[in-house]
Amino acid sequence: MTPRRWLVTIGWLAGLAIAALVLLSAHIQVMPDAGEATAVRRIAHPPLGLPPLSPEAQPTAQMISLGRKLFFDRSLSINGTMSCGMCHVPEQGFTSNELATPLGVEGRSLKRNAPTLLNVAYATALFHDGRELHLETQALMPLIDRAEMANPSLGLLIARLRRDPGYAGAFAAAFGEPVNARSLGQALAAYQRTLLSANAPFDRWRYGNDSEALSAEAIRGFALFAGKAGCASCHLVGERYALFTDYGFHSTGTGELRKRGGDGPVSIALAPDLIVKLARHVDRSVAESDTTDDGRLEVTSRPEDLHRFKTPSLRNVALTAPYMHDGSLASLDQVVRHYDRGGTGAPGQDPRIRPLNLSEREMRDLVTFLHSLTGDNVNELVREARG
Repeated sequence: MTPRRWLVTIGWLAGLAIAALVLLSAHIQVMPDAGEATAVRRIAHPPLGLPPLSPEAQPTAQMISLGRKLFFDRSLSINGTMSCGMCHVPEQGFTSNELATPLGVEGRSLKRNAPTLLNVAYATALFHDGRELHLETQALMPLIDRAEMANPSLGLLIARLRRDPGYAGAFAAAFGEPVNARSLGQALAAYQRTLLSANAPFDRWRYGNDSEALSAEAIRGFALFAGKAGCASCHLVGERYALFTDYGFHSTGTGELRKRGGDGPVSIALAPDLIVKLARHVDRSVAESDTTDDGRLEVTSRPEDLHRFKTPSLRNVALTAPYMHDGSLASLDQVVRHYDRGGTGAPGQDPRIRPLNLSEREMRDLVTFLHSLTGDNVNELVREARG
């Protein structure tokens, strides 16, 4: 073999090797494991206490695997420092327990609490103000939000993903087409739809005919929840399943309270484990933007929607502190006491929120009941998330 033919042969073999590595990389990215197979079964047969999902909402294992990789990939942010999973932390109920409102790129503060993603597959409106109606489109918004992941456009992010041979192959395998805005949203939504959690003690007691599943305190708490306390007028409980929300929009008084502000210090996170107290007037002088939050009004422009926010589900609520749209209440005890006082009495507050005159024991029973709404598969979801 002449030297020239030898070099051609070596080049040809090297090219084949590189192509094989690219294909192998793409294949690895979408190879579903046992977690994805379990997730597919979970979507097809949701846990006790949850309604069935429509067949159209059931993704493939490859879509789920790709979506999970994207969810935890920091390279989806403008500077490679933030991922979806850093605000929706699996070990913290797929929200963030450490801060009232999370931090985005370069430590930029967000004005709302990170909602849990557990059972988000059932949501008929997304974000606290309901500005998105489909999980596929909602999943794209944080990618281009200046305070969250800060990409200047979806187009630039998609171009970056197309240059990644692993992602290029993964999207082709999962969707049969190159990555685009539609498939990117579908992949992220596919993973989030797997985060179904129920079969809680309450479910086994109410829907599974297990009379021993709830304590006497929790049973008393549910009686208060459905009766005297009036919680079930917004956090609905059905005969065959319960989502614990009406997905409506209501003013609980906390929006007005935040607007009025106060004299107390503000907690500022300088780093994940470094939180300092800052005088409120100093915070206002250096804040990047106005944190006034008008709620649903920002979506509809209807005056009656001022400070109205979406009713959250109460499933797994014991895992998702802090509470309210702005994370202003640190514990379930504080939440119960807020409603026992009748909220704040702010203008526009939902008229159903009124003083309840609950005893200390009744408030403890309500909190005990809320703890009974924690699904039995939360640890499984965390293990799947971490691969």
